[in-house]
Amino acid sequence: MKLLLRYLRNYIKETILGPFFKLLEAGLELFIPLIIAKMIDEGIVQQNQTLIWLCAFCLALLALIGCISAISAQYFSAKAAVGMSEEMRRDLFAHIESFGYTEIDQVGTSTLITRLTNDINQVQNGVNLFLRLFLRSPFIVFGSMLMAFTISPRLAIIFVLTILILFLVVIFIMVVSIPLVKKTAALIEKMTQLVSENLSGVRVIRAFHIEKEQAMEFETQNKNYFDASILVGKINAFLNPGTTLILNLAILILIYKGSFQVFEGGITQGQLVALVSYMSSILIELIKLVNLVLNLTKAIASASRIESIFEMQTSYLNHPQKISYIDDCIYYFDHVSFRYQNDQMDTIENVSFRIPKHVRIGIIGGTGSGKSTLVHLMGRFYDVSDGRILYKGADIKDVDLEKLHQEVVLVPQQAVLFKGTIAQNLKWGKKDASEEEMMEACRNAQIADFVEEKGLDYEIAQNGLNLSGGQRQRLTIARALIAKAEVLILDASSSALDYATEAALRKAIAQNYDCTLITISQRISSLADCDMILVMDEGRLAGMGTHDELMKNCAIYQEINASQIREVKA
Repeated sequence: MKLLLRYLRNYIKETILGPFFKLLEAGLELFIPLIIAKMIDEGIVQQNQTLIWLCAFCLALLALIGCISAISAQYFSAKAAVGMSEEMRRDLFAHIESFGYTEIDQVGTSTLITRLTNDINQVQNGVNLFLRLFLRSPFIVFGSMLMAFTISPRLAIIFVLTILILFLVVIFIMVVSIPLVKKTAALIEKMTQLVSENLSGVRVIRAFHIEKEQAMEFETQNKNYFDASILVGKINAFLNPGTTLILNLAILILIYKGSFQVFEGGITQGQLVALVSYMSSILIELIKLVNLVLNLTKAIASASRIESIFEMQTSYLNHPQKISYIDDCIYYFDHVSFRYQNDQMDTIENVSFRIPKHVRIGIIGGTGSGKSTLVHLMGRFYDVSDGRILYKGADIKDVDLEKLHQEVVLVPQQAVLFKGTIAQNLKWGKKDASEEEMMEACRNAQIADFVEEKGLDYEIAQNGLNLSGGQRQRLTIARALIAKAEVLILDASSSALDYATEAALRKAIAQNYDCTLITISQRISSLADCDMILVMDEGRLAGMGTHDELMKNCAIYQEINASQIREVKA
């Protein structure tokens, strides 16, 4: 609730005017049965046409004012609910953007997407209904009961008993259905996660021909959600006929008891009609009230899930200090260890090395040896568990993140492009890049022929699905080159390129960019001319030196080299 109040405080006027106009409409509605009673008793019975027309005019006027009040209430309630959800969605997205890799790994992208979309929509709908009905429905229910007491205290007892029974039924349905509603919310989140994974991994699914298995898994999740929803629907379906039955029995008793009072002269026919009208109003409003409570339950549960994301403190904290760079060494890993959250073992263990400025560094090792984790630590996408990393002689935690990411550019293992033109994607590296600068980057990234043929305005599909793997990789490298950063990290980002193209790429970078180049590769041929090569093995630094030195002193490097020679000969 604190979350909702925090965002509604910017819409105080709307949160007051919405319920006010709805309350005005409800107040006018309570007078309608009394006017109808007067029309029957003094107009129709006594054949007073003037009074009939006067009552009709009053009813039309009340209807007009009520309509204007209802529209006003709807407008202000919707404005508050939509405005609040817009601000909440904006702040939640900004908060998610502040997360480091640790938090995103922990929560999962599908969960974050659900929080941003479905959960905020639930909160919006709940707030909209709450502002419209939280005063109106109770006001009509208890107002009708009080108006019944002004007509006939004896018959009003029927109202009291009916409302009591109806509230017991409503409370029972709420107690049973609320846990089930929460369960369906959890099930739809699981289904969203499954759909997200299938859409992102559709090529893998087809490659292994497991479409049927995935369809069956989705069918299972969908069936679970279906069964839970049907159970909730069955319980809620009892509400309308159940309350209608109780109200109709109450109306039957009211007419039966009221008819005796009409014969005895205790009340008039018009007053009996008014009592029946009040009882019908109670039925309508109680159904609205139950729907309000059910929607509020969903909204509060969604708000709780949203708040849990807001409460997550990012480990990706930026506390820049006034520092002076005093070391010619670009990176110094001092006994660095790192483990992923909830992992039992270190992914990187006690790694120490220095990287001077303006050198070419290669990183090689088996799958899962910690190569990518190592460069993620260089970009401070994760913070070390033990030890420290110095960047230009200063603790990397004291370096301003914006400055760090301007000076250190990482091309990830998986090439990621965004929907838009080639130029728009390249300008992620430099916002004000000229056409000449973009073409220079493309030439050095060995993709100039493709760009010249298609043009910088060529539209790229989401994730670059209308490009080949090699084209995607070269464009992501061009996007990094255009930034002209001090440190360029290529995380196996040329794996889809042939040997000749990769060699031309390395040569172009060496000749045209004065930067520290750090390259992860599985090919020794790609790293042989590096000034220093780091050999990783199961999270440890197994060797460090030039190609020739490692061929003499590092058994693991020798094994990798021998295996690649056998592959070439085969």
